[in-house]
Amino acid sequence: MNKRSTAVKGLGEIAIRVNDLGKMDKFYGEVIGLEEYKRFSTAVFFRITDGYKGHPQALILFDRSAESTGPQIHRSTPHGVGQEHSTLDHIALDIDLEEYESEHNRLKQLGLSVKTKTYDWGWRSLYINDPEGNTVEFVCFDASVKKPDNC
Repeated sequence: MNKRSTAVKGLGEIAIRVNDLGKMDKFYGEVIGLEEYKRFSTAVFFRITDGYKGHPQALILFDRSAESTGPQIHRSTPHGVGQEHSTLDHIALDIDLEEYESEHNRLKQLGLSVKTKTYDWGWRSLYINDPEGNTVEFVCFDASVKKPDNC
């Protein structure tokens, strides 16, 4: 496979429209453990990692009931997806292989239903649902489960 040239340096952010901002804020802050770095009355910004040149990789929760363009946050939808719809499939967060089992146990101790999956291209995943049913994946690379590409 040829690597194509791109200006993309990383993932800037994932934004989710939510029905219960308080509940989702608590889940991503306390259960997932993300650091809040900005808060508005209708949105919460969480830092995932430092990201690229000052823009952190972020998860942003927008209150679905707020207007799409407000005085505090500009949330235009040039692609035509209104705030009543979402096309989100899941969010995947990288973890270290060495923390896979302890993270699995931690999530189960919190009373969450945790599903696991091992992919033969070298990934191990833990899956949970947030309070509104969005799938959150914790994923790590594991060379011991990777099969040769020509299989």
